[in-house]
Amino acid sequence: MTAFTTRPEILGRFGAVTSTHWIASSVGMAMLERGGNAFDAAVAAGLVLQVVEPHLNGPGGEMPAILWSAARGKVEVICAQGGAPAGATIAHYRDQGLSAVPGDGLLATVVPGAWDGWMLMLRDHGRLSLREVLEPAIHYAEVGHPCLPRVADTIAGLADFFRATWPSSFDTWLPGGQAPAPHGILRNPVLGATWRRLLAEAEARRGGREAQIEGARDAFYRGFVAEEIGDWLARTELPDSEGRMQRGVLGAEDMAGYAARTEAPVWGEYGAWQVAKCGPWSQGPVMLQALALLRGSGLGAADPLGADFVHHVTEAMKLAYADREAYYADPEHIDVPLAALLSEDYAATRRALIGTRADLELRPGVVTGHEAQVARMQAALARLSSTDGAVYEPTMAHLARKRGDTVHLDVIDAEGNMVAVTPSGGWLQSSPTIPGLGFCLNSRAQMFWLEEGLPGSLAPGKRPRTTLSPSLALHEGRPALVFGTPGGDQQDQWQLIFFLYLAEFGMGLQQALDAPLFHSTHFPASFYPRSRSPGQILIEESHGPAVIKDLRGRGHDVQTAPAWSIGRLTAAAREPGGLIRAGASPRLMQAYAVGR
Repeated sequence: MTAFTTRPEILGRFGAVTSTHWIASSVGMAMLERGGNAFDAAVAAGLVLQVVEPHLNGPGGEMPAILWSAARGKVEVICAQGGAPAGATIAHYRDQGLSAVPGDGLLATVVPGAWDGWMLMLRDHGRLSLREVLEPAIHYAEVGHPCLPRVADTIAGLADFFRATWPSSFDTWLPGGQAPAPHGILRNPVLGATWRRLLAEAEARRGGREAQIEGARDAFYRGFVAEEIGDWLARTELPDSEGRMQRGVLGAEDMAGYAARTEAPVWGEYGAWQVAKCGPWSQGPVMLQALALLRGSGLGAADPLGADFVHHVTEAMKLAYADREAYYADPEHIDVPLAALLSEDYAATRRALIGTRADLELRPGVVTGHEAQVARMQAALARLSSTDGAVYEPTMAHLARKRGDTVHLDVIDAEGNMVAVTPSGGWLQSSPTIPGLGFCLNSRAQMFWLEEGLPGSLAPGKRPRTTLSPSLALHEGRPALVFGTPGGDQQDQWQLIFFLYLAEFGMGLQQALDAPLFHSTHFPASFYPRSRSPGQILIEESHGPAVIKDLRGRGHDVQTAPAWSIGRLTAAAREPGGLIRAGASPRLMQAYAVGR
């Protein structure tokens, strides 16, 4: 196997930032140069990503992070995933004639968590001021940035819809009635003004840096931002993309009661590696379950680009994702038997189900005491449609145009601090822009079910089970690697493959990012309308015709994608002597790693 890579692996000892947009990576690096740490860099880069990739994330979205603090000596998760509003009941949505939460519009939103998550990270782990980390985002909102072709295409494709149905979005994204040109300058001065007001109110607080950050949190969740959101939603009724009139249920009181939180991660092992993920309110444990299934399977003897590897990994992912559907949910509302699901005894039982042929059934396991729950979930899944149009990784060209997706960033500094963040939500194409604020709300409520008795049933205060899943790994107990990707349901599939390329086959960081990818669409999508394509694999054609023919011979429904078209992974690693490595996928030609 050649070690050729599309770009150099970034090496240094000072620090590295890698993200899904080169401007955000550069801004994060500037924070390190200014004397900030990895967490300051992550906050600044994350806020800039809201400006330069507004079709993939925004201030009204959510933000899970997983981090290693050198000062605290432990791995922690920041959960900035908001819960359902008090008025978001199954009965209310059913009264609107809905059988599923819509994929866009005002009823699809939960409490926005991203801003509070960034402020919590800055307060507890950073050292720069709010002004220092916020000013780059204000600059790019006001002065503008080169509009990504995908952003320009998204806005142009929505021009007629915005003009007819969401006028505030038309005014924001098509000023003067003109869509931005690809690589033309895109501005959002209203968002810039919102941030300037937040900054002014925060700096009016007495008590120094932490008091100012608390002021910024209050201004968003208990001040003018929450008031604007609540007042606008209370008087606004707008159609979703299917023409159904909606009035939102999110109110200022829901905002006021929200706070991001710090949690312990969930752990899994693979050889000398220990992998940390977010809890079952994310899909993160599916990667740990898949690793448990693959431990001791002899996978290392396979060709990492061959049919045996693709088949075995795909079958493991099918089993792990089936359990995601049957069990994962907000653990504060649902008993999630995570210890059992991650146990070796359970993995051994499930591992025995992996055969030489593609399994076309969806097979969740049954944990003692959860038999009725699994039966109810299987009945609900059986009512879903099976289709080749399942929405899995919404930024890929062959999928639905109006879907949003996600961004990702990783940072490591000279002190050994490291952080991986996967912000999402608040997509310009999925929710109307809030007049006077310049940003949209999220559509994360679409991941709830409007049926009683399921793990993911809609309930007030409950966090939706998201697909957002950053990763952090230790090697022989030493913090060594942060990584992640956008991609909806594919996030933990692509991350699993990338991690195996590194941990099992010894590829270099950039080499593993460049290597061909694949994923399964066998299980139900998390996004409306939650369809599935049983037995289907989407694989980059760079695997070669022989591999594709072999997989079809094993019963897989193989669909090919062009080379360099699947995944947007980024990663950073730190060696025992302090050498930092960073890389980014060449796919879509915008992710970039910087460092020295």
